[in-house]
Amino acid sequence: MMNSTRRQFLRSTGMAAASIGIVAGSTFAAQERRKPASIPSPAVLPLRQTGKRPNVILYVGDDWGSGLAGCYGHHQVKTPGVDALAAEGIRMTHAFCTTASCSPSRSVLLSGMYNHANGMYGLQHAEHHFSSFDTVHSLPMFLAQAGYRTARWGKYHVAPESSYAFEQVLGPGGHPRDGADKCRDFIAEASDKPFFLYFCPTEPHRNFKRDEGDEMNAKDITVPSYLPDIPECRQDLAEYYASIQRCDKGLLRLIEILKDTGRWNDTVVIFLSDNGAPFPGAKTTLYEPGIRLPCVIRNPLLAKQGGVCNAMINYTDIAPTILDLCSAMPTDSAFQGRSFAGVLDQENPAGFDEVFASHSFHQITMYYPMRMIRTRRYKLIFNIAYGLPYPFASDLYGSPTWQAVLKQGCKTYGKRSVEAYVRRPRFELYDLQEDSDETRNLADDPAHAKLLEELKTKLREFQKQTRDPWLHKWNYE
Repeated sequence: MMNSTRRQFLRSTGMAAASIGIVAGSTFAAQERRKPASIPSPAVLPLRQTGKRPNVILYVGDDWGSGLAGCYGHHQVKTPGVDALAAEGIRMTHAFCTTASCSPSRSVLLSGMYNHANGMYGLQHAEHHFSSFDTVHSLPMFLAQAGYRTARWGKYHVAPESSYAFEQVLGPGGHPRDGADKCRDFIAEASDKPFFLYFCPTEPHRNFKRDEGDEMNAKDITVPSYLPDIPECRQDLAEYYASIQRCDKGLLRLIEILKDTGRWNDTVVIFLSDNGAPFPGAKTTLYEPGIRLPCVIRNPLLAKQGGVCNAMINYTDIAPTILDLCSAMPTDSAFQGRSFAGVLDQENPAGFDEVFASHSFHQITMYYPMRMIRTRRYKLIFNIAYGLPYPFASDLYGSPTWQAVLKQGCKTYGKRSVEAYVRRPRFELYDLQEDSDETRNLADDPAHAKLLEELKTKLREFQKQTRDPWLHKWNYE
């Protein structure tokens, strides 16, 4: 049971969010606060003119990191599924999760609310036992109310089920390709109702599951700049990349099934990842490798194919966008994101130039709340509990990469010192144009004092408008 304090908090949060409609990539102008913004475009008008609503598949990789697909320019990971989707869809270049943690990120995807507002502060499973408020109303429920058949396959990792309810559960997991086959009957079912399929493999999460034939030579691996170029990390990456290739096979099979069943031209397919790669420096952080993620969207009624969209969006925007594409946007919701369906056919749409992020926990022992604002050029991270050492997820701490760093007594980790990674200041301000590795903190630089105050003001306003319980931490501790 939820106690009265939590109920009162959620009630105030939901009411405020419904009336405010705070969105990523916008200012908090009064005219934008009534409901999630939807920008009309010929790209989505045919759905409404014909009255036919699309099917939707939301494919969520597990810890699939930034840029790790052929269509994003990666030359070592083979991703024919994602690449095929991008060839006929739109590749988002600036898609961000709001928290680089599995359960919280998935709750944001499905609720359209930041995890500090929906209550899913950390992981759902085992002793962590975090759960969203029981009055959260999520994407599959809105779609079911709008006449959609809904089903999920694979990793769920959110709670309570009453807030994230699907009509069918097609399987708990397994090989993504086999999972796609288990969804065939649901996809092919003769029905006058369109469908929504939420497909969530457990790859490429540690421990890395790999298929025979996908092995890579660790010596050939190009190590990203945020990681140490040591043999243990190279081998770790080789196994990780092979697991990504296994995950991609599920998407490729779903595309084949959609074509075989005649559903390909009636189905919106969205591919993305819950958070960044399972390495220190990425997952659980608000640095770019943790939150800037692959996202490819194919809308069969979009005239433009094989293009890119540089709009800055975050995962609070996914649920409103899907509902907009399905002509199912509720008149009253607690969404804190907005639809970007109307700008998918625009390479550089106006008004999508900043995003926010909010991280509080991962595992129950990992209290380290952070809030972030990112513009095209700058990023400000507010480390609320900066007096504490930065905590490690158990799988990241136990990874061959980090254990080698400890064993060898390395003083640096990628481009950072180990000390700087573990001991963080209250504010981190980065010029991403000049410092893409986020290693030169400008927060104490007098030349950036005005910018720092401007971003702090925006960040406080974001917390205020989204009813962030950590807002009061600006004023004490």
